Amino acid sequence: MELETFAAEGYQSPLLDVQHHPVDAKYFIIENRNEYPVKDYISPHRRKFYKIFHMTSGTGILTIGLNRYEMGANEIAFLHPDEIMSWRTTSQETGGYFCLIHPEYFGVDAEHVLQLFRQYPGFETDKGVIQLTDEQSARINGYFEVMYREDRGQRENKKQALLLNLQMLLLESQRAGKNRLRTAVPEGYGYIYRFLSLLESAFRVQERDTSVKLKTASEFADQLHVHPNYLNALVRNHTGKTLREHIQDRLLHEAKSLLVQTNWGINEISDGLGFSGQAAFTSFFKKKTNTSPSEFRKTAMIPAHI
Repeated sequence: MELETFAAEGYQSPLLDVQHHPVDAKYFIIENRNEYPVKDYISPHRRKFYKIFHMTSGTGILTIGLNRYEMGANEIAFLHPDEIMSWRTTSQETGGYFCLIHPEYFGVDAEHVLQLFRQYPGFETDKGVIQLTDEQSARINGYFEVMYREDRGQRENKKQALLLNLQMLLLESQRAGKNRLRTAVPEGYGYIYRFLSLLESAFRVQERDTSVKLKTASEFADQLHVHPNYLNALVRNHTGKTLREHIQDRLLHEAKSLLVQTNWGINEISDGLGFSGQAAFTSFFKKKTNTSPSEFRKTAMIPAHI
């Protein structure tokens, strides 16, 4: 093999962009994959959205937790909010739809639909991808098309129409009942998954009296029983960012979330995120965003419920 060809095939791998859901995201999102192509990325931000996407054309590699699926046309995937996932496109075609549903979207009037999501077997990591026949895939694509139009329109009983089509989509997929074969992820990805999972757990600041414990690359490496240099190189090679950059990105995301989604004081958020004082927190935030925490809170959008 020519050296140039060998290097291209053996040493170049696509970078997975680590994406966090915006803190002001709508509670229901649906997009057409032709108009909104999915790029290669890894999503570590758990506890947020149920995700469903349907492929009518194209191929790609999906990982849910530590399960790897090679997806193609006439397949649908279900992703639980508590799971880290990644996607890598392996074709130029990207037909189909995807939608994201925040648990808060259902509300009291649709609690039964939320319970259906919680109990649905497709959201288990080892059953996350279902193969469909041409006929089943066409029907499911029809449900997505209706939801896409409803979401962008202002018709009466819009939410009820979306919820009904979601339920029919789940029913049709469950009737198909043919789960896609999965394989184990490579060892390197396993370390990245465990790092991001640990990072998520470390930054789960939910109460005023809780605070971030792990803050340095060495502390995370110790928890994973690997050398910091090895973990740093592995993460950088697969994501394009160092451990320190990922830690700071996640710290900033949690700060934004707490500023927008709680009424905590700036000093309380500073303490919860493990800063030595409010001044240190404000300095970090301004360096990353060019605005102060209080200014960000004033101008940030309130999350939409519909």
